[in-house]
Amino acid sequence: MTENSLIIKIKISPNASKNEIIKSDTEIKVKITAQPIENKANKALIMFLSKTLKIAKSNIEIVKGETSKEKTLLFKNISSDKMVEIKSLLT
Repeated sequence: MTENSLIIKIKISPNASKNEIIKSDTEIKVKITAQPIENKANKALIMFLSKTLKIAKSNIEIVKGETSKEKTLLFKNISSDKMVEIKSLLT
């Protein structure tokens, strides 16, 4: 991991009624309205996080869990201020 990147583990819940982030003591769950077929949920997840966090979609990458509900996300080329914001929202 480089200085301006961050790895976060989340759980995705596709087919939800609305896109939202739910934090619990044990995990971060991201609900996505898209269905888990043909990579739609993964694309919707990246789009949602990009809009919510105001960072480029190209700076968010699924590095593990492409076909799983448990995903490891890499946020790259982000400022330290943005890193703090992401950590407060997703950890």
